[in-house]
Amino acid sequence: MRKPPVSPDLNRDAKLKAFDRLLTVMDELRENCPWDKKQTLESLRHLTIEETYELSDAILDGNLDEVKKELGDLMLHNVFYAKIASEKKAFDMTDVLNSICDKLIERHPHVYGDTIAENEEVVKANWEKLKLKHGNKSVLEGVPTSLPALVKAIRIQDKARGIGFDWEHKGQVWEKIEEEMREFRDEIEAKSPEETNNEKVMSEFGDLLFSLVNYARFIDIDPEEALERTNKKFIQRFQYLESESAKDGRKLGEMSLEEMDIYWERAKKL
Repeated sequence: MRKPPVSPDLNRDAKLKAFDRLLTVMDELRENCPWDKKQTLESLRHLTIEETYELSDAILDGNLDEVKKELGDLMLHNVFYAKIASEKKAFDMTDVLNSICDKLIERHPHVYGDTIAENEEVVKANWEKLKLKHGNKSVLEGVPTSLPALVKAIRIQDKARGIGFDWEHKGQVWEKIEEEMREFRDEIEAKSPEETNNEKVMSEFGDLLFSLVNYARFIDIDPEEALERTNKKFIQRFQYLESESAKDGRKLGEMSLEEMDIYWERAKKL
């Protein structure tokens, strides 16, 4: 196995010292803090999810100082899980770190072996093939069932693409979007207003969303990020509408749509 050259890290000692400090602090908290002593793998789970979303927010906001803080929070959680597992004599942080290192070396034969990978797509394909070789029964097996539906659609499509199951070009995907839009519209128009909220309409709408996610992937747009940016934009504009109309002595529930739209258009110009 060839070993790739590594650029010298002048701060390696400082990084190791900082990580050792975190391990020490975790040991002290687990021993002396009533809250930390009480925590379990299960009790930390929802907090880890929350911290992950906070990191996502910081990244979307472009706030690197907050990114640093949220990465620290997640690092703490990783150390915390390993600490609890070590108490159960299941594994410790050494096992965690060696496990991921072994996995990365195995999954990157183009770096640590003789495999040739000229681009990102080949790397992804090799990754999925290696997982199947080592016991995964399905390419989609690694997609967590609890992922939000939009993120899950992205991951499903990425994994299918990794073994070559994908459209050849974005024009084909656009045609699929138009087809799904027609089917969704036809299903809506075939129903009375009382019948539109049914399983068939929901299924067609889901197909349309899945196709839009597929197209976003072809034009290098993260649909989750795109939607979240639109959410933030809507919130900012709506809150402007609320605050500015209140300054004018207006109440939202008593304003017409046309009156509210005046404030909305002002918000768009800011």
